Amino acid sequence: MPDQAAILLRIADALDRIAPPPPPVVDWLAHPAYVWQGHATHGVPAIEAPALDLIKGIDAQKAAVVGNVERFAAGAAAHDMLLWGARGTGKSALLRAAVAAAIAAHPGRIALVQAVADAGLAALFGVLRAIDRNFLVFIDDLGFDDGDSEGPRKLRSWLEGGVEARPANVRLAVTSNRRAIVERHMREQDDPINPRDAVDDQLALADRFGLSLGFHVCSQDDYLAIVAGYAAHHALAFEPAEALEWSRRRGARSGRVAWHYVTELAGRAGRRI
Repeated sequence: MPDQAAILLRIADALDRIAPPPPPVVDWLAHPAYVWQGHATHGVPAIEAPALDLIKGIDAQKAAVVGNVERFAAGAAAHDMLLWGARGTGKSALLRAAVAAAIAAHPGRIALVQAVADAGLAALFGVLRAIDRNFLVFIDDLGFDDGDSEGPRKLRSWLEGGVEARPANVRLAVTSNRRAIVERHMREQDDPINPRDAVDDQLALADRFGLSLGFHVCSQDDYLAIVAGYAAHHALAFEPAEALEWSRRRGARSGRVAWHYVTELAGRAGRRI
């Protein structure tokens, strides 16, 4: 007859595999950044971001974001932020760089939390409310499908007035490819009753952000300045004509395209960046 202790041990092992132990408690004071997934959270030991002086072509947006994050880290009044516009224009990179700079200036006073809109933000706010630290909750590339009314309503509630609104030590930073965030269609303009109601309702969501900044396709000169900044930082030579041809083949001029070109230069030179 099999040993009963061995049988019980196998049963315990099977139960552990079915119901693993709960994840370890997160130390919300230990890291500069975190990733919140609703069911699990982990700390990030360092924020990957370019140096602020390498972010070019968006000087006005950079000044506004850096100033707002700096004030928040220092404990002053600060805005929720909506960064909207063309892909690859530096929205998320600027947010990460601004938080990294604020952490360097105010160690331990602020942290970045990356989340998604449908991953239990209300629960996250409940957790962060009790922590003696400021948190910038970052939602990247936000957009709602046509017909989704619950998502925008929740976001409006989190920003202002709702019972689950974000606490005083939390600010939201959202990036989106369009200012209205919600899908818009030409049929909105054909509404025979009030052709502006639907559009105004969608833009009302963007208006809840105290700081709303547009990011647009950069000019040729700005694109070359971005390339030159990255190339000089990594001691790489480049030809402006080739850099422009690189952007034409990709159909865009942006900070992302410039970085991809500099990565190509580094690869040719046998370098890592």
